[in-house]
Amino acid sequence: MTMIPALLLQTNDVTPAVGAAIGGTMLIVWLLIAVVFIAGLWKVFVKAGQPGWAVIVPFYNIYILMKIAGKPGWWLVLYLIPFVNIVIAVMVAISLAKAFGRTTAFGVVMLFLLSGIGYLILGFGSDKYVGAPAAA
Repeated sequence: MTMIPALLLQTNDVTPAVGAAIGGTMLIVWLLIAVVFIAGLWKVFVKAGQPGWAVIVPFYNIYILMKIAGKPGWWLVLYLIPFVNIVIAVMVAISLAKAFGRTTAFGVVMLFLLSGIGYLILGFGSDKYVGAPAAA
């Protein structure tokens, strides 16, 4: 039977501590981002006359967002279909931007680049909910 050198059996106690610190920091950062996203969307819901608490209820929040954007509720099913959900998300974001008097470009940028910030702008900014855009 061969002996394993004692040096190989020693563990480095620094590595788990560093990993835990990085993981904990990342968790805090993601929680802060989630809180910002929820706060912005909460204000958007309230401005549109919907209950703010609906933001934290899965699937129901998407249904309410589609109501605000003037899209039919059954589109919620389309969010479950891969690739179709991307097209639907773009259409809902553009309609949401228009419902607050913003441009199509703002809706696209809000969806792809600055989602949380876009909702903060709509929710806490001077934008008023003008109603869902008319169907084209």
